[in-house]
Amino acid sequence: SQRSWLWREYGNRVGGWRLIDLFDELKLPAGVIANTENYEHCPELIAAHRKRGDELIGHGKSNAERQIEMPQEEERRMIREVTETMTKADGVKPEGWLSPYLTPSLNTTNLLAEAGYSYVLDWGICDEQPFWVGSTQGPLLAVPYPIELNDQPAVVYRRHTAAEYADMLVDNFDELLRKSADMPLVFAISIHTFIMGQPFRIVHLRRALRHMLRRKGKVWFTLPRQIARHYRSLPDRVQLKQTAAAPS
Repeated sequence: SQRSWLWREYGNRVGGWRLIDLFDELKLPAGVIANTENYEHCPELIAAHRKRGDELIGHGKSNAERQIEMPQEEERRMIREVTETMTKADGVKPEGWLSPYLTPSLNTTNLLAEAGYSYVLDWGICDEQPFWVGSTQGPLLAVPYPIELNDQPAVVYRRHTAAEYADMLVDNFDELLRKSADMPLVFAISIHTFIMGQPFRIVHLRRALRHMLRRKGKVWFTLPRQIARHYRSLPDRVQLKQTAAAPS
C-alpha cells in the first residue's frame, strides 16, 4: 500500500541518515543489507555507507521478491544480476548474502556458492558461532544473524517498545560476554532504517550501544565479512566441526 511504502521511504529519506550519524558518533562499522533497487532509488545513502567503509551485503533486487518462489534458473539469473550491479557500483564483489525476507529456496546455498559468495546469513539464525554449510560447490560459511534481536519482528510484530528492545540488546550482550570467557561468540543486531531511525527509538539504541562500547576492550566490533574472513583463517581444529547439509 502507499502507506506501507511511505513508511519504508522514511528510512531512505531520514532514518538511514540518522543512523549513519549515530554510527559516526560512536565510531561503529555497519553491515548494510541492501536490495539493489536502493542503488537506483537512494544512491546517495548507499554512497554514504560506501564512503564510511561499511560492508554492502547482497539482498536481492527487492524485498517484494521471494527466492523460495523462483525456478532455479530465474534465481541464478537474479543472483548474478544483483552481484554484477553491486560489484560495478561498489568496486568490490559482495562477499555475503541474506535472501529477501529471509526466504531462501532449496537451491539458494548452491547458487550462492556457485556465484562465489564467501558466506550466507540465511542459515545463521540457528547458532551464535559461524559454521559450514554443504553445497554442490563445496562448503559455504554461515555467519550468525538474529531473529530475536531483529527490530522488525521485535518492535513491529511483537510490539516491544524501543526501551524494551534496547534492554533486550543489553541483556543479550551481557550474557554472551559472560559466556565468551569459555568460547568465542557472535552477537549480531539487525535494525531497519524506518524503525530504529525514528527519533524516539534511536535514543534507546544509542543507550544500548554505549553500554556495549564500555566493554570495548573485551569485544571486537566488526563486520560480517571480517568474521567470515577470520573464521576461514583459523586452523581446522578450532573451527566448528558440525557441517549442515543444504537441502536438495
